[in-house]
Amino acid sequence: MAEKVAKLGVSREKDFMYYVKDGGVWKVQRKQPGVPKGRPEKVADGGFEMDTNYIYFVDRDGDVARAKRAVGGQKRKKSARKAAKRRPARKAKKTKAKGGKKKAKAKKGKKKGRR
Repeated sequence: MAEKVAKLGVSREKDFMYYVKDGGVWKVQRKQPGVPKGRPEKVADGGFEMDTNYIYFVDRDGDVARAKRAVGGQKRKKSARKAAKRRPARKAKKTKAKGGKKKAKAKKGKKKGRR
């Protein structure tokens, strides 16, 4: 599924996140509570050009790999579409006032429905 672009052999550290930007591998400290945001640091220069049709990442071996972007997301199963259909909304009932125009009485008590 993914193809290797550059063999760099970057050794990873547990507390850092690695990413590919402008043909190079960068690392930044992971977010942790109470710790200020870390500064990105360039680890290695891959020397390749990036194509917008691919996602670039650092794989298990520490090499740069790329995978084709999923444009438009994944296709859904047909059974999932049926389950996603909604019921039509209920229409409010109209009440006729007897003997001309009168104001409706306000009901006291708890409101029905979710909160």
